[in-house]
Amino acid sequence: MKFIILAAVFAVAAASSYKAAEYAPKYEAKYEEVTYAPQPYSFGYDVQDKESYTDFDHSEKADGKVTSGSYRVALPDGRTQIVTYKADENGYTADVKFEGEAQYPEYKPTEYKAAAYPAPAYKAPAYPAPAYKAPVYSPPAYPKY
Repeated sequence: MKFIILAAVFAVAAASSYKAAEYAPKYEAKYEEVTYAPQPYSFGYDVQDKESYTDFDHSEKADGKVTSGSYRVALPDGRTQIVTYKADENGYTADVKFEGEAQYPEYKPTEYKAAAYPAPAYKAPAYPAPAYKAPVYSPPAYPKY
């Protein structure tokens, strides 16, 4: 018993003097944001798909300080929306114009014609009437003593 107590005291003393290794690498992350001077660019594209009624184009150019461009969209009501914009140190400015006149065709509901199908031809199931038999009771038979 004394041996167990003595071993426990040594274990506690050894645990309190334990120090973690100091050879673990220490990492310091240094982040430096890189900024580039604005570069001049220009682009343009257009899409015309007759099947999906998609028709639009977009073009834009920038010189590093001022960005300007325009886009054109064919609207479902038959008009074309044209947006010309400019973005500079004063903010974003857009000019929106419409070409054409909105056209809304008169709504004409379609006549629904139900298909003429023959009435279902099936036989109704034939169920026999229930036939119950009256129970037959026999008089009780008691043992004789």
